[in-house]
Amino acid sequence: MDTTPRLEDFPGRSYDKLRYGDTDRQGHVNNAVFATFMETGRVELVYSGEKPLLEQGFSFVLAKIDISYIAEVLWPGTVEIGTRVAKVGNSSVTMEQALFQNGTCRATATSVVVHFDETTRKSHPFGEAQREAMRRWMAAPTS
Repeated sequence: MDTTPRLEDFPGRSYDKLRYGDTDRQGHVNNAVFATFMETGRVELVYSGEKPLLEQGFSFVLAKIDISYIAEVLWPGTVEIGTRVAKVGNSSVTMEQALFQNGTCRATATSVVVHFDETTRKSHPFGEAQREAMRRWMAAPTS
């Protein structure tokens, strides 16, 4: 059974334009830029126009990211980023992501972000409304 993710597997979808400056000596997009692509997907989910996950005075901080590089990404063009919530903890959320170019999965990532109180500078538990908002990002929409 093929377990390669498809963009359709992710309820959160965004994209980034590749820049010439993203490339390295080998002519492909540098692996460090993949973390920036994953950030685009996470940020668009957190700050969703309909129902943002954050309240005034709080933010998310990245605690961990694990990227698996599957294939190179080549300039020029764009990449599409799929993002979904895998797990909601007391004050952290685990997200799964995949990066696609021309419909092919080029990388996957798992990241953990922590709900952060900007006044106390410490983690802060999610409220029930936030938990409910995150649940809608757990599964891809069915066709």
